[in-house]
Amino acid sequence: MTATSIPSDILREPMPQGLPAGGPDPNRFDVAEAWYPVAYVEDLDKALPTRFTLLDRGLVIWWDPKAATWHVFEDKCPHRLAPLSEGRVNEAGLLECPYHGWAFAGDGTCEHIPQQPADTQSQISSRACALALPATVRQGLLFVYPGKAENAPQVEVPIIGPVEEEPDGWVMLNTFRDLPYDALTLLENVLDASHIPYTHHKTVGNRENAAPMEMEVVESSKQGFRGLWPEGPRKGKLGTQHTTFVAPGLMYHDLTSQQFGRTLTVVYATPIRKGECRLFARFPFKFSSKLPGFFIKLTPRWFSHIGNNGVLEDDQIFLHIQERELEKAGAKPYAQACYLPTQADRYVLAYRKWLSDFQADPFPGQPLPPEQTKAALLDRYSSHTQHCGSCRVALKRIQTIRTGLLIGSAGTWSMIPLTVALAGHLPVWGGALLTGLPLIAGALWLWLGRLERQFSEGRALPPRNLS
Repeated sequence: MTATSIPSDILREPMPQGLPAGGPDPNRFDVAEAWYPVAYVEDLDKALPTRFTLLDRGLVIWWDPKAATWHVFEDKCPHRLAPLSEGRVNEAGLLECPYHGWAFAGDGTCEHIPQQPADTQSQISSRACALALPATVRQGLLFVYPGKAENAPQVEVPIIGPVEEEPDGWVMLNTFRDLPYDALTLLENVLDASHIPYTHHKTVGNRENAAPMEMEVVESSKQGFRGLWPEGPRKGKLGTQHTTFVAPGLMYHDLTSQQFGRTLTVVYATPIRKGECRLFARFPFKFSSKLPGFFIKLTPRWFSHIGNNGVLEDDQIFLHIQERELEKAGAKPYAQACYLPTQADRYVLAYRKWLSDFQADPFPGQPLPPEQTKAALLDRYSSHTQHCGSCRVALKRIQTIRTGLLIGSAGTWSMIPLTVALAGHLPVWGGALLTGLPLIAGALWLWLGRLERQFSEGRALPPRNLS
């Protein structure tokens, strides 16, 4: 199979119009010289600054009501280095430091120092400025450029090419989660289609679909690589699958089948710090029938996220442990530390080769943090719910309903002796009503309690191990 057999939109070279991502050195990929997604815009609160860590660097995301745009600053005030994310957007539409009230405009310039005398202008000094980073919103994601600001306009933002080129007819599901392992481990995992039948058995995979896989890398460079799986998933029942890796952190599988139409599996891996990354998973569908898209649009986003978190937890624990075993191998080449005898690992080897050839490890030489407990690895609230606009609101509503059910149930039970005392007796229908309502409320309270826990903690036993 040659590159000419790949669809035209897959062949489109994701090269920027000005500068390539990764900097000008042909032998090194500078991870700072690239755009990274940091949040879905719909999950950000315009009323509150949001903290995010990118490449071990604290950032603050905030909404400028005057310019009607999002800004991203380094999360420290130039005055005493307090985190600006603990401050507020004040009445003048400026980002205000929580410590002494210094206030900053969207370009980082200091507009107000409350403590300075009226006849001085310390705020005009360059030392009084907050550091603003280039930021842009594309396809519903807020992207940040952590490298040289003057390079940002010339470097292409890594969006989903097929969706941009043919925007009509797509239905898209989105999720995200902060994962307790490296962005490198995440990308290696999602590039590996051979793990799905086993790791995700009973969620999105089936062991019966495991089979020999012949993968081919048809194009490779500093900017990434493209691959081809001629047979495709489910033993060829769905057709050929194309894979694209756009350096440093975007990967997508592209599959068109008669059964489902066109399906993309898109993953962004944003490095937070050594041993932690934020995953953005996007699933654009262009169905051959309108019915699946109709039902997807009816499904609440928070409900989809509960299922998405379950899938991510299928491999979360062992990937966290696996990368620590790899660290113990030290300087040993990846292909020697691991035994990779089949073509199923072709993309994994291509990715590891890219990392090595272009020195693209974001945290070279840094050790991984200590291994976490299973409870910490399965913590959904800290890694997803508290950052998710839909899940955060849904959880609060469920908790409010549970409180109401508890109060209502207690109130109904307390009415029984009062009713008997006032009426002298209680009719059968009245007794049934006063007894039945609290029982129904109690059952609903218990069910909502199980649902509430799914926003906070994952399954200790993955579905694949239940049989």
